[in-house]
Parts: sequence; C-alpha cells; structure tokens
Amino acid sequence: MTTIPTLSLTPDVSIPLLGFGTWLAEGDAAYRSVSEALSVGYRHIDTATAYGNEKQVGRAIAESGVDRFDLFVTTKLPPDVADHADETLAASLDKLGLDHLDLWLVHWPPNGEARPDVWERFIAARDGGRTRAIGVSNYSPDQIDVLTKDTGVTPAIDQIPWSPADYDPVLVAALTDRGVALEGYSPFKRTNLGDPVLAAIAAEHEATPAQVVLRWHLQHSFVAIPKSETPERIAANFAVGFELTDTEMKQVDGLGRAV
Repeated sequence: MTTIPTLSLTPDVSIPLLGFGTWLAEGDAAYRSVSEALSVGYRHIDTATAYGNEKQVGRAIAESGVDRFDLFVTTKLPPDVADHADETLAASLDKLGLDHLDLWLVHWPPNGEARPDVWERFIAARDGGRTRAIGVSNYSPDQIDVLTKDTGVTPAIDQIPWSPADYDPVLVAALTDRGVALEGYSPFKRTNLGDPVLAAIAAEHEATPAQVVLRWHLQHSFVAIPKSETPERIAANFAVGFELTDTEMKQVDGLGRAV
C-alpha cells in the first residue's frame, strides 16, 4: 500500500497530504465512493455542509471498520449560515456520526469579508474539543491577516483551487510566511491532462498524467483532495508512490500561469 506523507498543522495535528474529495458526490454515490476510498487506503476525507452528503460520508466511515484515530475528517461552514456556526457544526457532527472533526473550515468568506466574529466561533470550537484544527477556504492572504490581527489566531490551512496551471510561487510564499498550509481542490478539473510535459513525465514513470499531478502536490507539501466515483480512478489516484526528479518538478512548475 502507498504510504501517504503528512503535514503538521499544529504540534498535535497532522494532515495526510492526499485526501479524498466528495464535492458533487450525492446520495448513494457519495456513500459508495467514500467506502471505496477507505477500502483502498485513503484516511483523509473531505466534505462540506453545502455538499449535502455528510450523512452518507458518515455512514461510509461508520461501516468501514477503520479506527477513528486513523482518520482525518474535514467539513466546512457555508457562508450563508455563518451567523449560526455553532448550530451548523453540531448538525454536521450529528450527520457524520462523530464527536469531533479533525479540521473545520470557513467554506467561503461570508459576503466576501473575513468575518473575525465567525472565526471566534471556530476558535471556541477548537478550544472546546469539537474540532482538532481550524482553517479557511477561498480566503486571500489579506483576509487571513484580518483574522490573525483581530483574534490572534491564524488559520492552520487555506483550501483553494489549485493545480499546476495555478502554481504561483508568490502565493505559496505568502501562505508559507504566515504559517498557513496550502490545500488544493479541483486538481484535475483545472489541469490540461493532455499537456505534453505531463505526458512525457508520466511515461517516464509508467504513470498517468493525473498521478503526476498528485505526486507534484505531495512533493511540494500541498494537500490534494482528488474526487472520483469510479473505483479504478479512486485506486489509481492513491497509487502515487513514485518520485519526481527535481527537473521534473520544475517542469511541472513551469505550467503555472504566474511563473
């Protein structure tokens, strides 16, 4: 089985760099895909209140037989219920069948604003043991600075759209300087998997371009959460035990629009 590296979010919390995304997975499809992912070996599951599948994700977790201690589970607070964060978290935990999360994220800046008052509820949830770590999604570095300035607590992670095409060393440095981990979503949707650079590297490793994209994330210490409902692809996305060379990493970096 592939060994997935982890990244430290806090002294006590580490996140697997490769997770399983569930965006647009609904009903039984969500249950089946998460069940398959856990069977393959994924131990990091990403969902959100807005996805409408927390109950199915929770059912898959409960029936998997995987020890809760070995799982890393993320869900997210929708911006339209930001004023009801505590109640929304309680509902998420109930649907997931868990007594705590590993990571809770503000899904989007409510009305485009950082909202330190909402972040205070996240801090309270963490301090109260309802989630082990807290972060944001789709926030800019400037918005993260507002949270830090007003509360004294910096988000552990920022989940943003990310792929080789999105690679921006300035943004990476901005998050790194703030001690914020970068988690990317839609790694394939935002990638031209037919790019000749990816094809050549994939051929060198007897891999697929999608596997190269995921391996690139892992070697940069970017968290990746690919999503699929196809068992073969779920398994293939986990089979990223090969190693890209420094030259190959730079070639993939070069696909970034901001490079």
